[in-house]
Amino acid sequence: MSINAGIGTQVPTLRLAGLPGFPEIKPGDDLAALVVRGVRRAGLDVTVGDVFVITQKIVSKAEGRLARLDTIEPSAIARQWSTASGKDPRVVELVLREAVRIVRMDRGVLIAETRHGFVCANAGVDTSNVPDGWAALLPEDPDASARRIRDGLSAGFGCAVAVIVADTFGRAWREGQTNVAIGLAGLSPILDYRGQTDPHGHRLQATAIAVADELAAAAELVMGKTRGVPVAVVTGAADLGLVIGDGSARELRRRPEEDLFR
Repeated sequence: MSINAGIGTQVPTLRLAGLPGFPEIKPGDDLAALVVRGVRRAGLDVTVGDVFVITQKIVSKAEGRLARLDTIEPSAIARQWSTASGKDPRVVELVLREAVRIVRMDRGVLIAETRHGFVCANAGVDTSNVPDGWAALLPEDPDASARRIRDGLSAGFGCAVAVIVADTFGRAWREGQTNVAIGLAGLSPILDYRGQTDPHGHRLQATAIAVADELAAAAELVMGKTRGVPVAVVTGAADLGLVIGDGSARELRRRPEEDLFR
């Protein structure tokens, strides 16, 4: 898939390619090695600055961040909320264990803040794309997960690449979900335009684009939820001026003192 836009003869281009054919991921699997094999199987060329977007689910599986529901004993509050929401009480219990703060429990929706600082539905606990009777939890440290995979990919391809660990989040005030970056390595997550001037000479005061989230969202279009495509390769990011280097998904979390909606 290509996304093109430009002015005059300059046509900035991003190329996105999904990598199908991955096996069912098991705890201990080497994701970097599997991705390298997937790229070679697809006949793709990898160059400096390419960005690999990897779904959180396979990272959690490889790191053993899975819970057997028949081992979970729901608490009284989990059972109470389960009755009110129609959710499995064992899943609700996992959400409560993964959360540091319950933001909202209403109309069958449970919004929680995780220990990572993410505010999302069900604290990231998910029973999709896992075997029956299991639930997947978010990685303990998604940035560290991204760094490990990035190091393996850079060694495998012989050039510096970036990695985004992506998960699907809902959005306040808008319908539908979109992928966002929850872990990051090798890429600055924000493209800051503040202090620059637009074509009309206006000085930009507040524009800082969450490019890691935008890349994660674009990659989801070629990955999908049911295609069995857990990895996408994005080529051309460096040509658009995105900064390849140190970065962390933590930079995308708004500080509590600046959050108008807490």
